[in-house]
Amino acid sequence: MSDANDDLDLSTLDDDELIDQVHNDLYDGLRDEVIEATNLLLGRGWAPDRVLGEALVEGMRIVGIDFRDGILFVPEVLLAANAMKGGMEVLRPLLAETGAESIGKMVIGTVKGDIHDIGKNLVGMMMEGAGFEVIDIGINNSVEKYLAALEEHKPEILGMSALLTTTMPYMKVVIDTLKEKGMRENFIVLVGGAPLNEEFGKAVGADAYCRDAGTAVETAKSLIAARRAAA
Repeated sequence: MSDANDDLDLSTLDDDELIDQVHNDLYDGLRDEVIEATNLLLGRGWAPDRVLGEALVEGMRIVGIDFRDGILFVPEVLLAANAMKGGMEVLRPLLAETGAESIGKMVIGTVKGDIHDIGKNLVGMMMEGAGFEVIDIGINNSVEKYLAALEEHKPEILGMSALLTTTMPYMKVVIDTLKEKGMRENFIVLVGGAPLNEEFGKAVGADAYCRDAGTAVETAKSLIAARRAAA
């Protein structure tokens, strides 16, 4: 889909065509075009939350499906997520002004002793692409760092990542500490990383194990919806 865009004037497209083009440009990781289209839609009187939902979130949903199905791979998804971020940079201040609700808030970080972050970054980008507010606390996080972030940001979701079999057990340390402090019920805890599996997620007391970024988004959405319905 790439070269055809070079001489395409986005301003000549009607709204429906422009939305389709944003989906294509996100898919191809074309950041500048996504930013331009976002500004065009706003200029046509679209509300920021409508641009977010119909253009960016829907475009990333398509990317997520093809990533899950093995049609797209990590480098392409990172490019798409970077294009999405370009559009988000335009929308974020406007969304804040209108007080638009995010789907939910997530603190995410790799556990102590582990400095791998590609998987975590991908999950964070895909979650943001789905309309979540994401606070990424980086790599090598101790219990104290997780607790400080949870205290400060008060998210609904805590996401923990590990890529080493030696650092995986630290997830249980964090979850057990939340239990000891009577805070475990306050958060949906999602865990992920190459060496993990569903049994491990259950064993450490997480709410769910997510095998990839697409699964993380779907799981987070359904668990938040269930929690809000119960409340």
